[in-house]
Formats: sequence, structure tokens, C-alpha cells
Amino acid sequence: MQSGGAKARGRGAVSNESGRYERERREAFDDGWTPEERPTLRTTVSVERPRKIITRNQSPDLPFDRSINPYRGCEHGCSYCFARPTHAYLGLSPGLDFEARLTVKPGAAEALRRELSEPNYRCKTIALGTNTDPYQPIEKDRRITREILETLAACDHPVTIVTKGALVLRDLEILAPMAAKGLARVALSITTLDRSLARAMEPRAPTPERRLDAVRGLAEAGVPTGVMMAPIIPALTDHEIEPLLERVAEAGASWADYVTLRLPLEVAPLFKEWLAEARPQRAARVMKLVRDTQGGRDYDPEWGVRQRGTGPLAMLIARRFEAARQRLGLEPKRTDLRTDLFRPPGGAQLALQL
Repeated sequence: MQSGGAKARGRGAVSNESGRYERERREAFDDGWTPEERPTLRTTVSVERPRKIITRNQSPDLPFDRSINPYRGCEHGCSYCFARPTHAYLGLSPGLDFEARLTVKPGAAEALRRELSEPNYRCKTIALGTNTDPYQPIEKDRRITREILETLAACDHPVTIVTKGALVLRDLEILAPMAAKGLARVALSITTLDRSLARAMEPRAPTPERRLDAVRGLAEAGVPTGVMMAPIIPALTDHEIEPLLERVAEAGASWADYVTLRLPLEVAPLFKEWLAEARPQRAARVMKLVRDTQGGRDYDPEWGVRQRGTGPLAMLIARRFEAARQRLGLEPKRTDLRTDLFRPPGGAQLALQL
């Protein structure tokens, strides 16, 4: 795997430094023979057959307590992705390994049916796309997200989706009927309208225009659709708050929200490495302003702070976003979904399910 030298074509991370749990560390070393041509890094896939697929959390910062991630790693390769450190648990690098060494879970739908059939299961909205994107390129052939949606639809179980993938439109035949029952909503993550910046920062994600088309298609089909401007990066994308919200409102989004850039664990050095290569003239300014919103650090992990940041700049971003949202008629809150329709797979509604 790539450990240094020229950045691989079509990838977000510049390097492949060792994860924090590995005994040995890899470091880039220029011996003078590094080729000028950027190498191609192939994506490899391994298989995991989970016994359980629903992950639960107790985070006060999150509007859900359970989620499903059909994949580990994400081929979109977003340079800022907060999920990169999770690859360290696999003994892999949060750098290039995260976007090039993927794990698929082909037994996800079967595991989900087992969990939904448990006598003590209580229905609450399940979130898809909380860690890695459920509509990353590999989903086109693997269809694991679709199988999960088919299972949830058959049980009238509520679901939310966050994605950068325009492939979500493929599943309108499932999502639209669920939405009509109050069981589904979707958020598209759009960080910038600048094609050049998006290509550098999110190299294998659909273009901003494709994501706007997905917003339009979902909204026209009656699926409650919003947009997450996540993350907002000071001195890089914060100037786009107003024009981006104008475009998503025109596309039919009903709500909008945002998260400021956060750089936990290995994400900080990886993002700074990317920034120095992709936008060297702005790198120092960007990181100074990021620290201004994070209490002087690259990242402040405190509950209630990590999503929005603190300080004058964070307050200014919040006020600008709210003013634009109100002007354009975008709601700050997602549509509540129904849980009272749920019926376990192959069985009748449980009396205690309400």
C-alpha cells in the first residue's frame, strides 16, 4: 500500500500512516526515486458476515440512538471524514486504507431481520450513513443498502439516510412509499458548489450538481429531503453558506443543517497533509481559523461543542446559516417519523411495541 511519495490518483488521503493500535509505524521516505506520475491505487474488498447489524449509541449530540453501516471504509475518499479513525480498529490505516480497503457486510439484511424479530425489540428510527456512506460506489453492485431498505419497508420500520451518493435515486420505488407512510427521510451532504474543490476534497463522490439533482428527484417523489452542509470549513467553504442554501432551496429541500469541521485523532494530520498539497496558499489560514473554533486546538471533543465549535467565528457561522435558512424558508428540524406502524418480520404487531 501507498506510504508516501506522489499522491494516488483519485484518492483523498495523501499518505497511509499506521493506525494508532499498530506496533510498527510506516513513515514516508523520499529516496530520490519517487516517480513523478501519480500511481493508481486499486480498491480491494473483504467480507464480514455480522451476527448483529444495529449499532447503538448514547451520544447527546446525535438525534438517533441506533444506526446501520453496510460498509466499513468509504471509497468517496473525503479528506475531512471524521470516520477515518475507525479503520484503526481493523489494524488498517485511516489514510489510504480507509478509502481503498473496504469491508462489505452481505449478511446485513438477514442479521437485521433477526434483530427486528427479537421479542424485546422496541422500534425507533434507524439511521443509515452515520459512519460511512451507504451509497458509495460499491453499493451499485453489492446492493446491501437496498436489501436493508427492503427489510425495513416490509416491517414498516422508520429510516433516515445521510449520503453524498446520487445512487439513492435508484431506490425511490422503496423510499417514496415509505415516505408516504411517514417512515423515511433523506439528507444529501453537500459541502461546496465548487467542482474543482469538490473533486480535490471528495474525489470519488458525485459532483455537487449530481447531488442537487438527487435532492430534486427525492423531493419531487414526495420524500422529505434536506441538506447537510457538513463540514463547513473556515476560509475554504464558509463563504458558500448563502449561495449553497439558495441552490438547495431551489432544488426542493425542506430543511438544512450544518456541522463545522472537526478533526478527531488521525483525521487532523491527514487533513492538514491534504490541505498543504491541495490548497497550500490557504493552509495556514484555514488551520488558524479551525483552531479559533476549537478552543485553540485542532479538535475539541466536548459534548455539545464538537459539532458547532465555539468562539466568535463559530457564532458568526451559526448566525449566517440561520439567517439564510429563515430567508429561504428552510426548516431547522427534520420531519418526525412514525414508529407505531412497525410489525416484526413474519409476525403480528406486538402489543408492547407502542
